[in-house]
This record gives sequence, structure tokens and C-alpha cells, in this order.
Amino acid sequence: MEEKQNMLTLHEIKGTIMTEFQQRRELIVCADNFKMSVQASKHHYCTPRKNGSSLSYSHVEVGFPTLKENLLMNYIDGPDEPTNTVYSYVPAYIIIHIINKHGGMVSGKLPDLDLTEYDEEE
Repeated sequence: MEEKQNMLTLHEIKGTIMTEFQQRRELIVCADNFKMSVQASKHHYCTPRKNGSSLSYSHVEVGFPTLKENLLMNYIDGPDEPTNTVYSYVPAYIIIHIINKHGGMVSGKLPDLDLTEYDEEE
């Protein structure tokens, strides 16, 4: 009987998998062919640093843009190679500005972005 008490149910296992793993989102591609990875999970430099399909992120991690993007430079991890590094805790509103600057998003998948603290700035 004790062995059975320590076993997880299928529902508990699925819940654990969903909170431990989050699939990588598709690369963002803009109209002018600018590309960047925008990720958010408990394994990325983001706020909140959690997984969850119902979460919105106020800051995200950007990786490996195809061109040096000046709007990202305050968040760079390795300033010598702006297209071969990640950018930590980039505010969500910066992501929107970058996408608009490059003609809009034509493909890819963004995390849900929380723009509430920036609404007054616009």
C-alpha cells in the first residue's frame, strides 16, 4: 500500500510536465525580413520567470537578431556580437516597437505580452 501512495496520477504527471517544459516559440519574422527569437518561460530571462499558458510577460528574452537593433542594446548579454547573443529582460513595449519599426510581424509566435505598465507611456 505504501508504494501506491507515492505514485503520481496521470493528471499530476501531465501537470508537472506542463509546468516544467515549455516549447520554444517560433522565430519572429518581420516584413523587412528582420528576425529574432522572443522567448519567455522559467528557463528564460523574463518577468515573470515562470511557465504557464495563462501568463503574460512584462519582460522577455530576445535572442540572435539578424541585424544589430539599437532598441535592444541596453539589454545585451555580449556587446561584441549583437547578432550572436541574447538580450535579457527586454520590456514588452520594446518588442512592439521593434516589430513596428521593421514593418510588422509576418510570421512567428510571441509570448503573451503584458503592456499594462506601459499604457501610460504611449
